[in-house]
Amino acid sequence: MAALPTCEAGQLAQYLGSNTTDAMAAANLICGQFSAVSNRFSDTAFAVDNTYLLFSAYLVFSMQLGFAMLCAGSVRAKNTMNIMLTNVLDAAAGGLFYYLFGFAFAFGAPSNGFIGRHFFGLKDIPSSSFDYSYFLYQWAFAIAAAGITSGSIAERTQFVAYLVYSSFLTGFVYPVVSHWFWSADGWASATNSDLLFGSGVIDFAGSGVVHMVGGIAGLWGALIEGPRIGRFDNNGRGIALRGHSATLVVLGTFLLWFGWYGFNPGSFTKILSAYNSGNYYGQWSAVGRTAVTTTLAGCTAALTTLFGKRILSGHWNVTDVCNGLLGGFAAITAGCSVVEPWAAIICGFIAAIVLICCNKLAEKMKFDDPLEAAQLHGGCGAWGIIFTALFAKEAYVNEVYPGKPGRPHGLFMGGGGKLLGAHIIQILVIIGWVSATMGPLFFILHKLKLLRISPEDEMAGMDLTRHGGFAYMYEDESHKHGIQLRKIEPNGSTPTSN
Repeated sequence: MAALPTCEAGQLAQYLGSNTTDAMAAANLICGQFSAVSNRFSDTAFAVDNTYLLFSAYLVFSMQLGFAMLCAGSVRAKNTMNIMLTNVLDAAAGGLFYYLFGFAFAFGAPSNGFIGRHFFGLKDIPSSSFDYSYFLYQWAFAIAAAGITSGSIAERTQFVAYLVYSSFLTGFVYPVVSHWFWSADGWASATNSDLLFGSGVIDFAGSGVVHMVGGIAGLWGALIEGPRIGRFDNNGRGIALRGHSATLVVLGTFLLWFGWYGFNPGSFTKILSAYNSGNYYGQWSAVGRTAVTTTLAGCTAALTTLFGKRILSGHWNVTDVCNGLLGGFAAITAGCSVVEPWAAIICGFIAAIVLICCNKLAEKMKFDDPLEAAQLHGGCGAWGIIFTALFAKEAYVNEVYPGKPGRPHGLFMGGGGKLLGAHIIQILVIIGWVSATMGPLFFILHKLKLLRISPEDEMAGMDLTRHGGFAYMYEDESHKHGIQLRKIEPNGSTPTSN
């Protein structure tokens, strides 16, 4: 909301044509009332914007429940408790380390272009620049990146490794990337005073910052610890190790869909201010448009995956469709605010093809990712960055990133190739940074024998061997049908018969 003009009693008295004591008294009274009304409007604007930001933070946080359900449904029943616990710890450990270090590395200002240097533990955070609500919103993004990585290394990773990588990712690796592209001081930020190639990187809600970071981290984790036992036969052919609950997969997908409306439209962080000069309703329209492009990309990707997988496998597979839907969302996240709805359909269509191709490549390379997280978030996230550089509309770029008219926009929209060049650099530096930090971390954990569980534990299931029991309680109905259930001792062994 634009600031209301100030009221000066002396000027008002002169305007009324009198400098008498009575005129000044009247002018002071009027200006006093005007100031009170102006303050009330300012307070209302802050309250509305802050409520919108908090509500968006709650939506993004609800995605953790979506990740938990999706992960649980995508693994075998014997590892359900393990993967659910890792999702809880992603949020908890991520909250503490993002508070202590992450937010400072990401948004601590003034700083250099590489990393923030202030506000550790939220100390001396300036209320004029940030609010605690903004910290909460950014924390929800940070733990989303950690949740992506959890899926890639599911069903075979030691619990201590989850704690180590999650803390390191949310406390250092992810914040540095978000500083580069989202902080006003970041060297490639679209809001930096010295724009990279005159455009900066337009990664509005994080196809690169969140999804590629989580996906590349998961890629290195899964590569270093290797595939699950039984995922590939002796001839190298893939064997499907299906998750135990399509119901949980669908539930998690819809929860993530719901949360994405905080992820993408919520990235405006405000709703009661106009982006388009002279048009008070500019930002409201942009928020709604962002929600529409997000929806269309996801829906198109889901349908494309449905028919694409039907042609390839001969089946209508709900799990594949859910992954395709999420791939469309991951792709549109970068350009959701600066593209037309029709372009979002193109984004979703190609995102589904990218995901299918990445999955085919992963199987040929004997790469095992139980949730297709590296392919989905890494591959589709990279496509989303390229897509934005091709289809960003000039009017929308100027609306969302005001103050620099004539800045480069999408190549296919007549904006030249500068934005594409900046976005290619973004892809390369994210791959390089995450590989240089998370790759060695996973390798060190592997060498210290802290990364992968033993083959015996993996075969028995981590719920039993590491968490004290299975996630599900089974009724002993089998005795009615003459089936003898094996008794399992607390150490996981089966007692011998007398």
